[in-house]
Amino acid sequence: MYHGKPIWFELSAAKGGLSDADDFYSKVFGWSVADAGMQGFTYHLASYGGDMVAGMMEMPDDCAEIPPFWMVYFDVDDADAAASKVKSLGGKIFREPADIPRTGRFAILSDPQGAAFGVLQPLPMDKQNPSSDGGAFDQNKESHGNWIELMSSDPKAGFDFYAELLGWTKSTPVDMGEMGTYQLFSWQGADIGGMMGLGNSPVPNWLPYFGVNGVNDAIERISSGGGELLHGPVEVPGGAFIAFFRDPQGAHFSIVGPKENTP
Repeated sequence: MYHGKPIWFELSAAKGGLSDADDFYSKVFGWSVADAGMQGFTYHLASYGGDMVAGMMEMPDDCAEIPPFWMVYFDVDDADAAASKVKSLGGKIFREPADIPRTGRFAILSDPQGAAFGVLQPLPMDKQNPSSDGGAFDQNKESHGNWIELMSSDPKAGFDFYAELLGWTKSTPVDMGEMGTYQLFSWQGADIGGMMGLGNSPVPNWLPYFGVNGVNDAIERISSGGGELLHGPVEVPGGAFIAFFRDPQGAHFSIVGPKENTP
């Protein structure tokens, strides 16, 4: 029912940096963070307004050379079938499908250009016909995932890959001059993200945007917490403002919302 929707956001923090990451993002977004209680593995869950919105962990030992980063997960009907399809479409499987107790089945993958992402086949929900709103990605709630952005060495091929895998459709193309086209894409008729060339990014990657009520206030919280403003605030079509950051450990993320706090 929700195949193709962004479903989870996960921070891989520096070794020994998980507690600092908890403190930083709790201050920035007002998240409540608690240990997930996973056997033999430390994984923290962030919640806001009754919704689980993100997970945080330390970088796994087999990825120790990778800088801290945010990973975006997408809902799929069948994680094994999705992983197999990624491979057939020219992508790679980094972690084969595996079960997460009380959560579902996941896999870590990359598209043919090298941008990493996750897929999650969630366990059946108790409610019948639940709303597509709610959960970690909700464009109507602050401190939730609000937008996703792919920077790619070949965004046209990237769109074709994700359209085939997740059923996304093209929406409005935005001319960015020398930076090329910013291609908006939709899930079930709603715009959820955009794709563009690499820009200043050294490698293809997915970037999460979190919604805030007052971009200027959020910039102050991020800066005072040790984050670095890299770009913005900039107004985007529709009247919202965005800003792009590096957190104190080096992970990149963006925010989107009204420029000033609104009641």
